[in-house]
Amino acid sequence: MRVASARPSKLARAAEKRRDVLAPSTPADLRFQDLLYEKHRGVARITLNRPSVFNAYATNTLEELAQTVRDAANDDAVGVIVLTGAGVQAFCTGGDVGEYAARYTERPRDYWKYMGLFQAAVESLLQCGKPTIARLNGITVGGGNELHLACDLSVAASHVYLGQVGVGVGSVACGGATQWLQLAVGDRRARAMLLLNERIPAARALDWGLVNSVVPSVRRDGSMVESPTEEEMALARKGRDGYTIDLGPLDEAVDALAGRLLGMFPECLRYTKQQSNFWKELAWHQTVGSGREWLALHFSNFEPHEGMQAFVEKRPPAVGPLRERLARGRGGEYLYGRPTRHCAACGAKGLPDDFPHCGRCGAVVAPRPVAEE
Repeated sequence: MRVASARPSKLARAAEKRRDVLAPSTPADLRFQDLLYEKHRGVARITLNRPSVFNAYATNTLEELAQTVRDAANDDAVGVIVLTGAGVQAFCTGGDVGEYAARYTERPRDYWKYMGLFQAAVESLLQCGKPTIARLNGITVGGGNELHLACDLSVAASHVYLGQVGVGVGSVACGGATQWLQLAVGDRRARAMLLLNERIPAARALDWGLVNSVVPSVRRDGSMVESPTEEEMALARKGRDGYTIDLGPLDEAVDALAGRLLGMFPECLRYTKQQSNFWKELAWHQTVGSGREWLALHFSNFEPHEGMQAFVEKRPPAVGPLRERLARGRGGEYLYGRPTRHCAACGAKGLPDDFPHCGRCGAVVAPRPVAEE
């Protein structure tokens, strides 16, 4: 008679070693390049840690952000998630325009993949089932403001300004701003932010309902400045003439808000968040897919190429010449003009309008007849 072994099978031992994907991790278990992550007394704090580029997110940052929020969502010891940026200069300034210029204008099809990561990061904040607080410690513009809008509540330091920059760099803010700004501040104010790229100081953002509260952050010679002027805020950001940035009051306000949330019933919070998300998710899911497709196609256009190169080179973008091309019936769909010329010498076809010579053999390419213009 054969007796069954008491030792577990290889499959059973493998199952025991396999990590439970729903089990939370300790921050030490998760190694990130672009984020800082900590959990303390029911609060998970996620810090965008790229201060050298004003906490702009790169492709890798988005993957890390989604992973971190998922971990906090799965941890029953976490009741509140705080999203912030490193340092005192910026919460987040959106996507890394340097990366856009170097990578995505050259490989527009990859921007579709990138937008999938951005969508996942935004949706992780929307769907984490726990209240999220944006701790606005500095400049909050572009996709940074969209991450802010994805959070439930926000507290801003007084030296902060918010805004959108899409149409000024050759892009469209359809990663949350075109969908949600109207819900937050009303139609006219939203259009001003989106179409004119206006900077909204923290005090005005509070008046508009774009943030929940503003706390002092400008200090001069040891005393807090309650209502700093733009000049005083600029001096504080630079640390000049006795002005500095002090984020102590911001941390106190965020901790107090998190403490109030931790005093509420967690399942009731989760369902209240879900119900409150109705209009945000309706607008988001109706538009983000088409926005992803359009932006990926648009990255082969003249507009993002010129807008992002100009941003990197710290110069005004050449919008005027593009408008002149449009007036002549030759738009910006192609970087060097429409692919209409051909070379009689080597037979190359699809040469751009603006090329006087063949890109294959170097021969002079005759211009198109005037009647074809």
